[in-house]
Amino acid sequence: MWAVVGLGNPGRRYAQTRHNAGFLFIRQLARGWKVKVKKRRFQAKIAEVERPQGKILLAMPQTMMNLSGLAVKRIVEGRKIRLENLVVVYDDLDIALGDIRVRKEGSAGTHKGMTSVMQELGSGTFPRIRVGIGPLPAGADAAEYVLSPFDLEERLLIDQALLRAEEALGLILEGEIEEAMSRFNQKVRAYENLANRVK
Repeated sequence: MWAVVGLGNPGRRYAQTRHNAGFLFIRQLARGWKVKVKKRRFQAKIAEVERPQGKILLAMPQTMMNLSGLAVKRIVEGRKIRLENLVVVYDDLDIALGDIRVRKEGSAGTHKGMTSVMQELGSGTFPRIRVGIGPLPAGADAAEYVLSPFDLEERLLIDQALLRAEEALGLILEGEIEEAMSRFNQKVRAYENLANRVK
């Protein structure tokens, strides 16, 4: 069994914010797979779906971002998910808007949600997809910026990035994470193109 967990903050006020890229990804998957992520269990909203790769649990922790690990740990233990079958999707300020990065394992960086996940699991050896929301504008406060919504132009880029993330997830579920890394860990320079159009 697989678990795909998107990180974010629960509640309408956060629904369309940059920090909720992980939730946006889970909602996109749910629409495409025709399931509703609304059952409450493991301190998360979940849905379980049968796909060609097997049973997959989709989850959006309801603990607030900085305590995401509490829900992820309960999911992993409750469904006996092997860490190599846990995929965590989350936003990253260090990656340009429109880009994604796929990794087999790694550190949490400065992301407090991932810090919580790794602390609760006691490990960072699980796949993750990082969705770019950067760069941080000069002089902007990072905490305020990540909790602000995407504007219309930026939303086009994040939607494209989420589609690429969905393709990458498909490869991960097929056991082709190396191919996903090779194919999607490239800069698409979409943010720079957007900036040039705006000038």
